[in-house]
Amino acid sequence: MTQDKDAPLRDDIRLLGRLLGDTVRDQQGAAVFDLIERIRQNSVRFRRDDDIAARRELEDMLDALSREQTIQVVRAFSYFSHLANIAEDQHHIRRSRAHLIAGSAPREGSLAHALQRAFDSGSASAASLQAFLETALVSPVLTAHPTEVQRKSILNCETVLARLLDERDRMQLTPEEAEANLEALRRAVLTLWQTRMLRSARLSVIDEVNNGLSYFETTFLRELPRLYASLEDHLASAGRAGATAPVELPAFLQVGSWIGGDRDGNPYVTADVLERALAMQAEVALDYYLRELHILGSQLSLAIGLVSASDALLALAARSPDQSPHRSDEPYRRAISGIYARLAATYRALLGHAPARHAVAEAEPYPDVEALSEDLDVLHRSLVCNGSAALARGRLRHLRRAVKVFGFHLAPIDLRQNSDVHERVVAELLEVARPGTGYRARDEAGRCEVLLEELATARPLASPHVRYSDETDSELAIFHAARRAHLRYGTAAIRQCIISKADDVSDLLELAVLLKEAGLLRPVDKALDVNLVPLFETIGDLENAARVMDRLFSLPGYRELLAGARNDTQEVMLGYSDSNKDGGFMTSGWALYKAEGELVEVFARHGVRLRLFHGRGGSVGRGGGPSYQAILAQPEGAVQGQIRLTEQGEVIGAKYGNPEVGRRNLEVLVAATLETSLRPAGAEPTPQAFLDAMQALSDEAFTAYRGLVYDTPGFEQYFWESTVISEIAGLNIGSRPASRKKGTRIEDLRAIPWVFSWAQCRLMLPGWFGFGSAVKRFLATRPDDGMALLQRMHREWSFFATLLSNMDMVLSKSDLAIASRYAGLVKDVELRETIFNRIRSEWQDTVDALLAITGQQELLDGNPLLKRSIRNRFPYLDPLNHVQVELLRRHREQGDDERIRLGIQISINGIAAGLRNSG
Repeated sequence: MTQDKDAPLRDDIRLLGRLLGDTVRDQQGAAVFDLIERIRQNSVRFRRDDDIAARRELEDMLDALSREQTIQVVRAFSYFSHLANIAEDQHHIRRSRAHLIAGSAPREGSLAHALQRAFDSGSASAASLQAFLETALVSPVLTAHPTEVQRKSILNCETVLARLLDERDRMQLTPEEAEANLEALRRAVLTLWQTRMLRSARLSVIDEVNNGLSYFETTFLRELPRLYASLEDHLASAGRAGATAPVELPAFLQVGSWIGGDRDGNPYVTADVLERALAMQAEVALDYYLRELHILGSQLSLAIGLVSASDALLALAARSPDQSPHRSDEPYRRAISGIYARLAATYRALLGHAPARHAVAEAEPYPDVEALSEDLDVLHRSLVCNGSAALARGRLRHLRRAVKVFGFHLAPIDLRQNSDVHERVVAELLEVARPGTGYRARDEAGRCEVLLEELATARPLASPHVRYSDETDSELAIFHAARRAHLRYGTAAIRQCIISKADDVSDLLELAVLLKEAGLLRPVDKALDVNLVPLFETIGDLENAARVMDRLFSLPGYRELLAGARNDTQEVMLGYSDSNKDGGFMTSGWALYKAEGELVEVFARHGVRLRLFHGRGGSVGRGGGPSYQAILAQPEGAVQGQIRLTEQGEVIGAKYGNPEVGRRNLEVLVAATLETSLRPAGAEPTPQAFLDAMQALSDEAFTAYRGLVYDTPGFEQYFWESTVISEIAGLNIGSRPASRKKGTRIEDLRAIPWVFSWAQCRLMLPGWFGFGSAVKRFLATRPDDGMALLQRMHREWSFFATLLSNMDMVLSKSDLAIASRYAGLVKDVELRETIFNRIRSEWQDTVDALLAITGQQELLDGNPLLKRSIRNRFPYLDPLNHVQVELLRRHREQGDDERIRLGIQISINGIAAGLRNSG
């Protein structure tokens, strides 16, 4: 009899749903529970049987709800989405563990699978892999964006629920223990129900920093060291490293952050905020190290006479301020007490106050993190050399790794600002220092000439005796704060300065001039303390990216800086979000692919190592989708062992809120980077026919997308009236404004709320629009072999297959019937019908084309896990959409009503949770 592998998932969903139902009945009464249950049954019937009568009954029931009934219904179905997410995450953990326990072949996306492929293909040995990792970098970067709608308090409740479900899986509980677990689950669901889902005030940047830090405390600080240990053990057990143990791996996997450093469009990120963010990060790192040291001291009770110790360890113990006679023969404990005392003094020196648990006595602070690391290495070497190597592989191993990865700074904070701001600041500085320069009136060549003159001298432009504009003062203060951070926490605290909307060489040179003002670039010493990173965002900028970098590398002064100070490595960031909003899904994906290939060629010609930073969002409309497939689909030479990518919005919680799920996602990033970078050389180039076909598809999709979004009269009105964009702007889910400028122009709207709004109304338009028209036109020009060519591209070209897989996912989450109700909010009937019919026609053409090319009978036939997930959760998501439409109608007709607005905002939260990657 075939085992139903999904039965435990259904059991968990039923259990959590029952507990939620019991809670609703107890807290809100039987009438509310019965109403919610009738809505649920009709929604399930409609989804399962496509029952039109059930849909009409459902809509009538939802439209007739009172204001207070609506709030309770929205809360119930929103919380169910959250509970379903927890159950699914737990099921992924369960299936992964079952796979490992069964001793099955390594799964795709695992470290074991990546290493096995590398070894079997002959493209790597343990020695070559060690050398490869010495210069590798894999870095997910957390960003704060207005699509992370979950409160930290809600995340804390969900963490408790996940732990209790996991307990039921891993332990064989006695009847008494099972009842205690069930009772704890009841309490956790009740706490969740009674916890406010929404924030009462808009997030500040510091709130966002605090939210980001919770993932370090929950996942990264514990799971990253374990992942390193797993990779090291895989290499050792493979028998490829020879007789001796493998050398410890360098810290190539690191988590970065934009939170507290991203100033592009956010006036609330100031020098003071940056310094506070850095201090908060340092406090989390140091608190963790101190806690681990305290526990380690209780564990390493080894006594002289029973065990030996190295001279270095004995000297470390002798320097310890711990003179207790009870530990006089316990050198490891005394050494750890000394390390703790020095680290506590470091804590006080860096943060200005003492840690919660005091040291045994005063001590000198560590001058840098390397000194702390060396003391921990003394412990390690003494244990290994004196018959206690097993003890070195436990808590001490993970602590040593944590210190090497997280340092005193926890995570490097990237600085980002728009090139327009840099231009204005530099222009003001030049005009004050050299009146008549007229910087902004100069052409590109003239600007570069002036900037290169400034970079050739150590003389600063800014004068302490001049009053500059607030904008210039603020920008200079940021760079001076970055310089202080380097001196306080180490240069790893801030490594990248990113230029948004970069479109020419002068944009990088302007930043270089500003860095010189703060001493982060020192021309005389040929020293550059941070990476200058251009961000190419629009379709035009992506098409021009390689030419810009070619001209930049041709400047001898910049090339010298790169060679001397940055190890001949240049990072380039590619923007998925704005390129998508600018040109649509197909054209954005193709422009990014071409830009990467062109950059690879330019960098190789100049002898510079390319590191790409992928600005991917959570949704497909912003470059999202499975990271493993996305990395494998990169053009040849585009990864080279180094890759950074953003983690944004509610995807951060989905990927890293659960420690085990977080570790799995980190492992996937490492595995994909290894597989892509270590592919055997000499792979067949992509056939020219594929490239030509993709260009033709892109051109047609671009025309269709731009024709709808930018060239259709009234589309802007349609968008604002048929989506929740206005309401999102009022939701307290981020510190940054939804638009770059006041007004409703789509050009000025940030890509994040643009995509988020289309997801809420279940159209997902940025993730697919234009593909149907493109394929139709392509087949019309190639009726005989067009479809066969597209099918071959899907089979043989990972880039095209990934593009279609992501589109398949986003289309499966769309719902034209629900979207039509949102369209009904548009007051102009003719405008509504014209645009929605156009969207509906394109949607059908896109689905038809996708199924024909992939050979699927239905959407997601090739992804049964996601198909199952949608089947389980969408009957509970649909009522939220129907209620949201009715609430929007009331809100816009009746004016501002606090309870109606609350219902809208809760529904936004619930729909985002149900879709999981909507922002």
